Amino acid sequence: MQSLNGKRIILGVTGGIAAYKTAELLRLFQKQGAEVRVTLTASASRFIGEETFKTLSRHPVAISLFSDTPESDWSKHIQWGEWADLFVIAPCTANTLSKLAGGASDNVLTAIYLAARCPVLLCPTMDGGMYEHPSVKRNLKTLKDDGVHIIEPETGYLASGLEDKGRLPELETIGEKAVQIISGSFSLQSDSKPLSGKHVIVTAGATREFIDPVRFISNPSSGKMGAAMAKAAISLGATVTFIHAHIDVEVPAGVKKVEVTSANDLFEAVKEYFTSADLVIMSAAVSDYTPKNRSDQKIKKSAGNNDSNSLELVPTPDILQWLGENNDHNAFLIGFAMETEKLLEHAQEKLEKKKCNVLLANQIGDKDSKTGFRTDTNQLIRLQKDKEPRAYSGQKDEIALDILSDLFNA
Repeated sequence: MQSLNGKRIILGVTGGIAAYKTAELLRLFQKQGAEVRVTLTASASRFIGEETFKTLSRHPVAISLFSDTPESDWSKHIQWGEWADLFVIAPCTANTLSKLAGGASDNVLTAIYLAARCPVLLCPTMDGGMYEHPSVKRNLKTLKDDGVHIIEPETGYLASGLEDKGRLPELETIGEKAVQIISGSFSLQSDSKPLSGKHVIVTAGATREFIDPVRFISNPSSGKMGAAMAKAAISLGATVTFIHAHIDVEVPAGVKKVEVTSANDLFEAVKEYFTSADLVIMSAAVSDYTPKNRSDQKIKKSAGNNDSNSLELVPTPDILQWLGENNDHNAFLIGFAMETEKLLEHAQEKLEKKKCNVLLANQIGDKDSKTGFRTDTNQLIRLQKDKEPRAYSGQKDEIALDILSDLFNA
């Protein structure tokens, strides 16, 4: 999980049995570097005590809108709402869910919700089939339409003894979602999760082909576009395997990370996970050639300094072409092409030769170009059989989400 260092989180706890787990959730946020304040409903305090959270958070706990101290206490819901970077309510009972959806503010937790100027993440939990009740579904839809992030409960053994949907998700899952939201990753504010249940492979970064222990052939790729595609896939509901070579960005939260070095390493990793993949996004910058012979020792200059050495190269595996030729389970393949000339002509040839569903093409420009290696922005043309080319331009994070949303009708 990535860091929450320096971030401010309000943890709201309502009156469900899962409240006993939230002390550990507070500690998880703190271990990631966050400062945490806690607000409890009166019912929650019957399951876990105020002093526990006061001690762990090293902050007063908000339970009532009014108290005897201090004079400004009556406005703490406003102060807290402006203070936070994220408001997490876990567990969130059906009762509190209905209050939030209806705009009620009869306790300090719901008042803070209305005053919050930050993203809100809810973890609804309930027992005995309550989660499937039409009124609960209506409230959930209302909150989603309002832009609230919601993690669905898990199915399992409940406090009543029933096996049903309603358990609090694993704390690590909540933590990963908090990182994704608070770091500015995508926040798709709707019911549309077209990649839910899908396994997506994203490759990223620059492979390195070593000549000797200290020298290698590579390229300037930072991995920014691949990371953007991985975050976009997660925001659309996918489970992502992120296979990366050398990158200069953080690995996106919530992915299964597989680290590789060379083109052959990348090829072997892709083959390992391909049979279970529904979508493959080949955004890694893969070296086309590798030294035929790698020296085990550093290659020294000769004493005269005038001698020349030749380096014999051999092709690396064409991973995208192999995927197209071995795609027996009809995974959706997205390839990338970076060209220096005749962009559309060369990209169209690659689309057909590699048998991929979509090819995203861009051209390396001059030194002031806002596209390509190491930049935060990109300009891509999407090529797809029997469809007109579609251009995308902007921040890599934004266009990655636009591309996948357009392809899968988010």
